Amino acid sequence: MDLKLEVVVLPVSDVDRAKDFYAALGFRLDVDYVGDDGYRVVHFTPEGSGASILFGDGVTTAAPGSVQGLHLIVEDIVAARAELAARGVDISEVFHDAGGVFHHAGETARVAGPHPKRASYGSFATFTDPDGNGWALQEVTERLPGR
Repeated sequence: MDLKLEVVVLPVSDVDRAKDFYAALGFRLDVDYVGDDGYRVVHFTPEGSGASILFGDGVTTAAPGSVQGLHLIVEDIVAARAELAARGVDISEVFHDAGGVFHHAGETARVAGPHPKRASYGSFATFTDPDGNGWALQEVTERLPGR
C-alpha cells in the first residue's frame, strides 16, 4: 500500500498575511476557497513539490505558529537561501550541525557555513512564517537508496 504525504495543515492567525507570505516565497496558489460562516481554505504548493500546505479559517484548532520542522529540500543551499533572502524572507545563514548529521532543535550545535564536504542532507538554513511556523531548507544532492 502506498501512503503519500500530500498536505500539511498550518495554523495561522491572519490568512491574508500568510497568503501574501507564501506567494512571495514563490509557492503556487492552488485554492482560495471561501465558504459559509467564514470558513476559508487556502492551498499552496512549493515549486517542484509533491506535497502542499493548507491553511485558513476553521481548518485547524492548533495554535498559530505551532508547526515546526517543515523541510524544503534543495539542490544548492547557498543559491536557495540567497533567492529566499532576495524575496524578503528573514532566513538564517547556512549552517551544518556539529555532529555532522541532522540539525539539533533550535540553534544548538550549529556551525556556520555548509557542511565541510557539502555532504548530502548536511546543510541547512531556517526561517519562519509570520506566525512562527518553522521551516528549514536542507541540501540534498544525492538521495539515499530507496528514496
